[in-house]
Amino acid sequence: MTEKAKQELSFFDWEKQMESGAASEAFREPDAKTSFERVYQVVRQIPEGKVATYGQVARLAGNKKWSRVVGYALHVNPEPGKIPCHRVVNRLGEPSKAFAFGGVNKQIELLEAEGVTFTDGRVDMKQYQWDL
Repeated sequence: MTEKAKQELSFFDWEKQMESGAASEAFREPDAKTSFERVYQVVRQIPEGKVATYGQVARLAGNKKWSRVVGYALHVNPEPGKIPCHRVVNRLGEPSKAFAFGGVNKQIELLEAEGVTFTDGRVDMKQYQWDL
């Protein structure tokens, strides 16, 4: 087991989390073993020009209580070019103040390049939230 996987598992009691959450099987690939991998699989599916909330990603990854875990996973995103973590915002449509790959302005810049607009620092969730 890699050191990173050990850290994730020590932070999270994986078995307990699996028992307490009902994940959407459509968003889980059979090879996903850790919570972070499951988060990345969901985030990869957010279409360009759309956003998802931390809670939405958590629910789709397997446990609606994983919102903070989604944030931790995105902060250490191993493939920023392939895992579009900039498409995840908080429930109010606000970008992350701790966006790991260039700060809040970079997240806004990336979303605007995809056609997402901001009003008073927030995404219009009715217009841009990823609708499954």
